[in-house]
Amino acid sequence: MLKIYGRANSINVQKALWAADECGLVYERTDVGGAFGGNDQPWYRAMNPNGVVPTIDDGGYTLWESNSIVRYFAATHAAGTLWPRDAKARGDAERWMDWQISTIVTGMTTLFWGLIRTPPEKRDLDAIEKARVAVADLWGRLDGHLAERDYVAGSHFTMGDIPAGAMAYRWFNLPFSRDGLPATPHLRAWYERLATRPAYQKHVMIEMT
Repeated sequence: MLKIYGRANSINVQKALWAADECGLVYERTDVGGAFGGNDQPWYRAMNPNGVVPTIDDGGYTLWESNSIVRYFAATHAAGTLWPRDAKARGDAERWMDWQISTIVTGMTTLFWGLIRTPPEKRDLDAIEKARVAVADLWGRLDGHLAERDYVAGSHFTMGDIPAGAMAYRWFNLPFSRDGLPATPHLRAWYERLATRPAYQKHVMIEMT
């Protein structure tokens, strides 16, 4: 059976679980990382030398890096749907997956850790405010892209929606003021489309801890 290692409140694990459910996969998840520990143990480092989550074991084939796992699930179990067969559509999907890990992640991490995992008295409010403004501008880029399409790769949901979609839940639900930020109606409409998907509701739309 497919095994997924990682705690459910990790956004990177959420990507893998969301993709697995979209593909209809049967799997067993084991809590690793954070309060559960284990990711520094030899048995885990043998699978993932980086010691982070998630890691999957698919019949003896191990893979780490969340976006790579999403691609693997899509390519092996959802070719033609989550994994576009058309190279240009697939390129559109993949570039927004890479955008999530290259462009949006730093500011979103500052916001999430600052507002959720840092006690109020220890928060760096200046850093949080700078990230709030900077990340709003970055989300505006995706908003513009979505002005003429329902999903990042076109008219259909694909693997390309999963990484940024997981972060979009946090963006729209983190406890900070939206005052002064630019409107992003296309981003909001896309997020609301994602929010109708059962796998998104189950794995992403959960309490942030």
